[in-house]
Amino acid sequence: MPDELRAAWWRDLALLPSALSGVFLLVGYVLEWSGVQVPALVFQWLALLAGAYTFVPGALRRLMRRRLGVGLLMTIAAVGAVLLGHVGEAATLAFLFSLAEALEDRAMDRAKEGLRALLSLIPDTVRVSRLAGEATIPAVEVRELDILVVGAGERVATDGVVVEGRSSVDTSAITGESIPVEVGPGDAVAAGSVNGSATLRIEATADGRDNSLTQIVTLVEQAHARKGERARLADRIARPLVPVVLIAAALVALFGFVVGDPETWIERALVVLVAASPCALAIAVPVTVISAIGSASKFGVVIKSGEAFERLGTIRAVAFDKTGTLTRNEPAVVEVRTVDGRSRDDVLRWAGAVEAASTHPLASAIIAAAPSSTLAVDVVEDAGHGIRGTVDGRAIRVGNVRWLDAVTLRSEADRMASQGITVVVVEADGAIAGLIGIRDELRPESAETVRMLHAQGIDTIMLTGDNSATAHALARDAGITDVRAEQLPADKAAAIDTLTRTRPTAMVGDGINDAPALATATVGIAMGVKGSAAAIESADVAFTGHDLRLIPGALAHARRGRRIMTANIVLALAIIVGLFPLALFGVLGLAGVVLVHEIAEVIVILNGVRAARRTAPSASTVGVRPVPHMVA
Repeated sequence: MPDELRAAWWRDLALLPSALSGVFLLVGYVLEWSGVQVPALVFQWLALLAGAYTFVPGALRRLMRRRLGVGLLMTIAAVGAVLLGHVGEAATLAFLFSLAEALEDRAMDRAKEGLRALLSLIPDTVRVSRLAGEATIPAVEVRELDILVVGAGERVATDGVVVEGRSSVDTSAITGESIPVEVGPGDAVAAGSVNGSATLRIEATADGRDNSLTQIVTLVEQAHARKGERARLADRIARPLVPVVLIAAALVALFGFVVGDPETWIERALVVLVAASPCALAIAVPVTVISAIGSASKFGVVIKSGEAFERLGTIRAVAFDKTGTLTRNEPAVVEVRTVDGRSRDDVLRWAGAVEAASTHPLASAIIAAAPSSTLAVDVVEDAGHGIRGTVDGRAIRVGNVRWLDAVTLRSEADRMASQGITVVVVEADGAIAGLIGIRDELRPESAETVRMLHAQGIDTIMLTGDNSATAHALARDAGITDVRAEQLPADKAAAIDTLTRTRPTAMVGDGINDAPALATATVGIAMGVKGSAAAIESADVAFTGHDLRLIPGALAHARRGRRIMTANIVLALAIIVGLFPLALFGVLGLAGVVLVHEIAEVIVILNGVRAARRTAPSASTVGVRPVPHMVA
């Protein structure tokens, strides 16, 4: 169940030490300006202690584990300022640094709230159907095969399949689809969906603790821990910078003893210590990545790592699988041609028998059209080619025209392919028995998605195992001109490898055949709702929904995040480069350097949080309808 959401800032106890430090510091300075020195010193000490409480203990604990950090630099600077008699400056440093740390923690919490909000979509309790009647149990106790009773307006506690009732289901919080989906017996329903106006009985297909919604949250939380290129760049700079700053400050102090003015140069050494500390650099990327990935998860785009998010922002070409990605994944048999002596029912029955064991998207169409449920034995699937088995003592092979030559029906096969129909060849005992024509219509948003990508300057490619004529017919309707047809899984991976050598390329797919290409691409994008486990595991990004228009929106979101990360790193480095000489030559004192540094840190945090905002690409630029649900 979700953690508690953030308290309002005025009730956030984490901000209390910083708030007290600020109040004490203000009172101390007012008293000092009024000439009341002793009470002023007392309040400055109180301000120092309240602010230091938030970072000094942690800095010391890390030091005991032989780990250096920005907190140690601030601790040394504060102690040094006190020893030099500058309690007010030390208190100012403690207040501003503690405030910046508290704001950073709050920004991180805000970025993670999207995940907690996702988990809040799971109800606390759920009604289940038992032999003795209905019972109400905690949602976490739901087990696979339990029958859930979901009333009108109630949320679904875990993934399941409708076994009784018909209703509309709102999945907008999960997939970003605003239009309710009509469901009935046999239809899958995702955890967190909101039932419409009729009661449904749903058979659970996942436990209450381990369903599609909890897996999304787990993936996104894991993504926070896996940093991208810019995060590693920031770390590579920040980590060695801490000891370098300590050495530089020590050398400045040593110079003071050499020239005979140790007090002045020790003070400058402390200012240098603060000026060169990589506070803002250390948080320049993490807060941006967490904000952006958390935001994306709320509209159905699960990004598995910070590295994947950064690569997503570089994409200049998108390769699509055809079946189940550009198409509806609802193939249907539209035509059957047989050789003399073979009946339509025989061809469909044989094909349906061996395809019953297949996971290929076209198999369901053949099975649905088969007149009976004859069982096949010794079934073996050859990925990218077809499937074979034994039916009623006959050796049956079912596959594409590259694997099985249609021979006498070749002209019929060519005619079907030219009409965008996928041709499946059926062979019985080594002889061609017939052809099965299957058509899977384009998704209604496929052409719109391609236009939107082209408007962003992103190239599109179709990769498919289908024959060239069928592939080109569908690609033409989608607006794709670069078509790579008759591709085996290895061919798809090789094509993606070639594409990535010239420009960053994303691969979008949903089947087992797509897994090698997804793993090879700069970014693999799996269509998560109907995708295979192999495809989702191989991908860097998974969609919980199936609206392809999320793709151009996700790419724009990632590009904006990269720009924000780059700006944060540049600002953080500019502050260090600019302040160092000012501190070294005494132009700025400790209080001034601390103020500039912490203001920069707050700016970096606020800029990073902006990555959570996401606006869809303007549809007006491509002459299409606006993309729904792209503002989070």
